[in-house]
Amino acid sequence: MKTTSILISGFGGQGVLFTGKFLAYEGLLENKEVTWLPSYGPEMRGGTASCSVIISDTPIGSPLVPNPDVLIAMNLPSLDRFEDAVVPGGMIFYDSSLIDREVKRTDVKAFGIPATQIAGEEGMATLANMIIMGKMLKETGMFPVEAVDKTIQKVVSAKRQNLIELNKKAISLGYDL
Repeated sequence: MKTTSILISGFGGQGVLFTGKFLAYEGLLENKEVTWLPSYGPEMRGGTASCSVIISDTPIGSPLVPNPDVLIAMNLPSLDRFEDAVVPGGMIFYDSSLIDREVKRTDVKAFGIPATQIAGEEGMATLANMIIMGKMLKETGMFPVEAVDKTIQKVVSAKRQNLIELNKKAISLGYDL
């Protein structure tokens, strides 16, 4: 695997920090070196939120991700802000239900996923982030999709245990796209 830098960005309430936490826990369970650096405005829900995750086979010097290998953009402002920062040859995953433009760069692989639309149709409106996560896991090969069950158990809070199966389903839906 080497080192993979991931930047997840969107509005507060879209599960940006949860997505980063999920990736960080998965890295830990796979015995990788991991950093997780959340960033959000004081508004929380509705404000901007981003999360940097680095997963590596070797020690990590800094948790900052100025040039991600992978960008997950949950809204248009995030894609506009971070598209140019992705390394050439990197990957961009974006919610095409909320972002009405294509990725402009031709030196990255871009995946438009209608995650919000699919989540709404499937009765899991708050899990568009995990649909995108499923697609990202498939395309990057970063972690086997079979490994996510244990991670979901760890990151879903005790008071939201009823969402474990829905999270698994959302990841599976994204993986199968």
